[in-house]
Formats: sequence, structure tokens, C-alpha cells
Amino acid sequence: MRPLIGVDWGTTSLRVARLDIHGHAAEERELPRGILTVEPGGFLQVFEQACGDWMQQPGALALICGMAGSRQGWVEAPYAACPAALDELAGQLCWVEPGCIAIVPGLVCRQGGVPDVMRGEETQAFGALKLLGRQDALIVMPGTHSKWARMRSGRMESFATFMTGEFYALLRQHSILARTLEDDDHALDEDALRRGVDHAMACGHLLHAAFSTRTLALFDQLTPRAGNSFLSGLLIGEELRARPRQAGGDALVLVGAPRLLQRYGAALRHLGVEFETLGHEATWQGLAAMARFLETGRCPQAA
Repeated sequence: MRPLIGVDWGTTSLRVARLDIHGHAAEERELPRGILTVEPGGFLQVFEQACGDWMQQPGALALICGMAGSRQGWVEAPYAACPAALDELAGQLCWVEPGCIAIVPGLVCRQGGVPDVMRGEETQAFGALKLLGRQDALIVMPGTHSKWARMRSGRMESFATFMTGEFYALLRQHSILARTLEDDDHALDEDALRRGVDHAMACGHLLHAAFSTRTLALFDQLTPRAGNSFLSGLLIGEELRARPRQAGGDALVLVGAPRLLQRYGAALRHLGVEFETLGHEATWQGLAAMARFLETGRCPQAA
């Protein structure tokens, strides 16, 4: 297999790794150079700063997933249609430098005539299946825009987006609730989070339930330090209340950063829901699997 460099280029951060044929990282680097920090025309320079030395290896191949393929990114990579399989994504790579640097397409899913999209999470989801040795799962990828992906027979059948992380930031920083909350740098208060989950489930209406973060504080029933955890639980609880349901004994798999896995895990355990967890290694697995398809020529339109 050619030397493979995996790149996960998001809105706020850039992660790169040298990968072996099995998708294991021999070396990783992380830079605070998300796409929003890159000047127009500056993506190649930032890419070279991150992993240009690795690209000096003969035959090196870089596969990039995430927001680098968005309209605000390096090159806009067209969305592939969902349902989709991994080889179909590999066959629709957007080549920045033919045969050398490519961007993974995002996915678009339409429900009721309304499109939903993802960039980067598709690679995580397929990588998670590889790591778990499964063909079917309901995969949850928490974040600013949390994704729930239904995987069937090794394909992504459908997905749904929840703006949980973005709503948390907006309410905590730019609403009346901010006046009774401290900075979000304290350890998670799991009791407060579980209390928020319970209230979301009982209330069933986020626009009403959210105001409780203020009223509980006004009547000294919620401390400023616990308020962030309560609000986090409230929003995660709303997401879990409205989530796609598991079917046929599918595994529920959380994939993401440790801080979010802790919060979602606490909420799911509180609700008695079994789940498995994976970290960022799922992204590297997904990119390595696409590279293997390219090596064998077993994907349509492979460059």
C-alpha cells in the first residue's frame, strides 16, 4: 500500500496522521488551523505545514475528510447521495492533485423533501463499522451538529442532524440564561446533567424546558457552577427524546471526543440505554478503508 496520510480538517481544528494499511496511526499531529482560520488560497500552504514532510515519501497519498470539502474550504466536494457504501464514496473522491491529494465527498440525505448533510462524519461512521466488525449499527457522533447515522448491511442508509452543541453555545453565551451560568470550565456535574435529562424527557418541549435553567437558579435550586451541566443534560436529553430509534437489536455506538462521550454516556446510562464507544481512531479507519479500495481498483471512477 502507498504511504497514506489521513487528514481530518474541520471548522476549528486540523488533525493529520501517518497511517498503516490497517488504519493505525504511526504518528499524529493536531493544529488549531480549522478552515475558518485559513485565508483564501492558503489551504495548500497550511496542508504543507501540517504534513508536507510526510508527503515527500514516494507515492504518498493524502485523503482528506471534513469541512475542507465545503464551500468555505479548500475545494468544494459535491455531496454523494445517501444511501451509500464506502466504495461509492471512494469512487467519488474530489482530487485536489490527481492521484496524490483527494477530498472525501460529504453525504446528503433527503427526508420529506428536506435535505440533511454531513462532512467528515461519514468517514467516522464507516470506520466505526470496520473497528467493530459490524454491518449494522446506529452510530451517534456528538458535536456542534450531532449526527445519528443508521447503518445497514455496511451501507449508510439514512442520518439525522441535531444542532445540540450549537444550541448549547448560543443559550450559554447569548441568552438570558448566561446571567446565571459560570464559565464552562468546571468538571462535569453528573447529578445536574441527569436532572437536566429528566426534565427534558418529562417536559417534551425544549423552548419551555430551557427557561428552567434560569428559574431554578432564581429560586436557589441550581447553582451557577452546576448550571452548565444541567443545560447540557437538558439539550442532550432533548436530542435523546427525539432520536432515531434502534431496530432489530442494532448496537448503539458513540463516536467522538472524550468530553462529549462522557456527557452522552452519562445521559444514556441514566436512561438505561446500552452503548459502545469509539474515539477519533474511527476516522483513520475509514480513510484507510477508502485507500484500500483505491489500491485494488474496486470502486467506480477510482483515480
